[in-house]
Amino acid sequence: MNDTTHEAHDHRELLKQIARQAMVDYGLQPDFSPAALAEAEQARAVDEPSTLAPGQQATREPAPSGVPGLRDLPDLRDLRDLLWCSIDNDDSRDLDQLSVSELQATGGVRILIAIADVDALVAPGSGIDDHARHNTTSVYTPAAIFPMLPERLSTNLTSLAFGEDRRAVVTDLVIDAGGSTIESTVYRALVHNRAKLAYNSVAAWLEGQGPMPQPMAVVPGMAEQVRAQDEVARRLRQSRLERGALDFQTIETRPVFDGNAVQDLAEEHDNRARDLIEDFMIAANSATVRFLEAKGFPSIRRVVRSPERWDRIEALAAAYGVRLPPNPDSRALADFLAARRAADPVRFPDLSLSVIKLLGPGEYVVDRPHEEGAGHFGLAVKDYTHSTAPNRRYPDLITQRLMKAAIAGAPVPYATEELDLVAAHCTDMEDEAHKVERLVKKAAAALLLESHVGEAFDGIVTGASTKGTWVRIFRPPVEGKVVQGSEGLDVGDRVRVRLVHTDARRGFIDFARV
Repeated sequence: MNDTTHEAHDHRELLKQIARQAMVDYGLQPDFSPAALAEAEQARAVDEPSTLAPGQQATREPAPSGVPGLRDLPDLRDLRDLLWCSIDNDDSRDLDQLSVSELQATGGVRILIAIADVDALVAPGSGIDDHARHNTTSVYTPAAIFPMLPERLSTNLTSLAFGEDRRAVVTDLVIDAGGSTIESTVYRALVHNRAKLAYNSVAAWLEGQGPMPQPMAVVPGMAEQVRAQDEVARRLRQSRLERGALDFQTIETRPVFDGNAVQDLAEEHDNRARDLIEDFMIAANSATVRFLEAKGFPSIRRVVRSPERWDRIEALAAAYGVRLPPNPDSRALADFLAARRAADPVRFPDLSLSVIKLLGPGEYVVDRPHEEGAGHFGLAVKDYTHSTAPNRRYPDLITQRLMKAAIAGAPVPYATEELDLVAAHCTDMEDEAHKVERLVKKAAAALLLESHVGEAFDGIVTGASTKGTWVRIFRPPVEGKVVQGSEGLDVGDRVRVRLVHTDARRGFIDFARV
């Protein structure tokens, strides 16, 4: 029996209550302080005409990068004439990045990735910054979003919104035919979003499964622009895979509401448009680290260390007749994953999930100039940071401040010891935020499943430790705890379970092994 039952009209409000309480329980602040709200209300776009200094008019000389059509302002380049576009979720309004590309006579491609200049409106030590520094991330739940920055900023003044002039920090890369970055620089610029595009519709068009998205069709040259970006992104991905990057396929779900009732869980799959943005962001993040290191600046890096449970990954591979090296080897693991994707694409997401769980979580660490960092095992790169989502993640905002100081030739704005504290806090709070998001997702799943207690399901073990054993059933794709019969189960094992209990408020979905 369930602890409680819920009328259909209660679901959305109940999930909001669960989300807010979880934020408090895990040490996050669900609401902004009066000081932060007052600062947001008083903020205005930094590029309004009244804020431009006399004589700060665009000139027509080409920018130093040599890209035709670029123009300069005294302290930032005017790139508003370029065919910038954003590609994000359908309902996203906190747009952090734009991209544009240009073919080179040498056969390479120049890509420009513009990141919203959030620092321009969020001063260190302000009320808004204090809230962002505490939470360190936006928290996304099915019934409510708890943004890191007030919405007047994140979805308006610091968002690279369609049709608006915005300041940005631009990473300018030249990618050769083999997918390697052969040139990169970073500078500040004015940009203008000419097309707000969405992952699913762009992916369907790129894959020949849907029409050209209307926002793309109305901008001359935008279709060719996006196809060029897709091509260079695929070069970047192939180059990473050849270096040993791990190529996973996971299944994310989101609750589907009928009015205020959870009716279903919709699966969200990877696609070419998501891959395009992911590939560009990885390239920009790596270039950011190289830029800061060249300037003698420290950086907050995102690392995934060599997996501690490599022996279990070896065992998973052995079950398929593959022998992995005795020590962690990303190249060998990447080859195994690629072979399994080709051999059994239907079940590959389940194997991906098992390996991801065994790799362990990422963390933020400070890298001093000219030190050898831990690197990112999954991406097979040494130089990697988070810099591309300053509206949503505090480490990205810190990195942006470091970048702007380096561009201006100013001193490092943070003591290394302070960065150490920030990195550790961001790691901790990111983990707490993920707990909130998982809890509310499980609460939504519990609401969906509460009428199915007693039914049996097929699933795969996703976690096994002293804290318990967890299984994800296949249909609907929901994770819960094995409270009976968990002995001998380990990550990756297939199992049949029976649903014995749900409790939406606590996020409990309990199974017994059949």
